[in-house]
Amino acid sequence: MGRVRRVEVDMCVPLPLPGDIRYRYDLGGGAAMDTGCYAAHLARLLGGEEPEVVAARAATLRRALAVDRAVTAELAFPSGASGRLRASLWSAQLLSVGARVVGEHGELRVANFLMPHLFHRLRVRTPHGVRTETVPGDATYTAQLRAFAAAVREGAPVLTPARDAVHTMALLDAVYRAAGLPVRGSALD
Repeated sequence: MGRVRRVEVDMCVPLPLPGDIRYRYDLGGGAAMDTGCYAAHLARLLGGEEPEVVAARAATLRRALAVDRAVTAELAFPSGASGRLRASLWSAQLLSVGARVVGEHGELRVANFLMPHLFHRLRVRTPHGVRTETVPGDATYTAQLRAFAAAVREGAPVLTPARDAVHTMALLDAVYRAAGLPVRGSALD
């Protein structure tokens, strides 16, 4: 596909219950913290670099203006590639879990990266044609548990070290700042 030019990741799920625990600011609630962490991590992974947030906007709950129910952020990667991440618990985009990477010579689309055991598809389009693949396997949480157990029991490498989570959280903090919302963990005035 050549050099990456654009990365787009969506993690939008329907959860229109404003009383749900995921909407509590004091517990770190909001779309960016809940579904956005998956989108941010995948954008970083597919982009291969740490992006900066160029702009962001959020839709909030009327009763809790500091809590985002949906957020969109435009990203810039050091290589010059652009990106976008969208995360929502309750928005016009009811259900969208996927990614798109545009390269110099092709495009990759990933349908349902979060729960591939239910349904997923990888589609690569290049000048040589289109290839669609699925990869058999268990639920992602099952794979995570197996990897954790192997790391603890056998000393296997940790596939996603704690430092990676720090980078993802830094990106989410930048999304909140750009959207004009308080960073989670900050006291509300």
